Amino acid sequence: MEQPELESKIQKLETGLAVQEATLAGAQSTQAAAQAGMTSTFTATQTGMWAVMATGSVALLVGIFLGMASAKD
Repeated sequence: MEQPELESKIQKLETGLAVQEATLAGAQSTQAAAQAGMTSTFTATQTGMWAVMATGSVALLVGIFLGMASAKD
């Protein structure tokens, strides 16, 4: 093989390697963002569930006391 042909092959290999590295970095970034999104969604769901349960519990207690107050009358 001649020198220019070898240089051309090396340059193509370097370009291919750079593309592969960029693709891997992009995939890792996408995976990290997806995982962060899933964690945020899960946290929001849990927070919402506990808020609804707390509101329901307060409403139940208020309803019980209002029922007891109206039953005395």
